[in-house]
Amino acid sequence: MTRRRGNPNWGKPETGPVVVLPSQFETLVAKLGLSPDEYARSSELREWCRRNRNEHYVPEALLKEWRLDVADE
Repeated sequence: MTRRRGNPNWGKPETGPVVVLPSQFETLVAKLGLSPDEYARSSELREWCRRNRNEHYVPEALLKEWRLDVADE
């Protein structure tokens, strides 16, 4: 008997649910208890966004409002 080569599951859909986790931004906003209209007024959120804008997701509207640039890679 010859040995079959390759992945026998190639092309088959993966089983199990897809789990979507919140981003670091969403986690911080929930921890701070902010609503979307309070984002721009939060000094703690602004400082976190300033420090982490190149590594984590930050909404583009906030970056524009705070005049923060993201480094091109």
